Amino acid sequence: MPVYAYACTACGHAFEARQGFDEPSLTVCERCQGALRKQYGTVGVTFNGSGFYRTDSRAASGSAAPAKTPAAPSSGSSSTD
Repeated sequence: MPVYAYACTACGHAFEARQGFDEPSLTVCERCQGALRKQYGTVGVTFNGSGFYRTDSRAASGSAAPAKTPAAPSSGSSSTD
């Protein structure tokens, strides 16, 4: 279950509440009966590894893979008499 942070607009009381996604938001402060507001903060997500940046899928301009050259025909079994 997610934890939501609330703060009262009247008295400034701040607290966290564990609520399910389908439960309604809290609206009344338990201390002064004032109005509550949800507090939003930054989320601690870090994307590590390859594939998360635009430049990960591109080859560097000077280090492109060498072009394939056609193989030379073998001089063994085929004859052109």
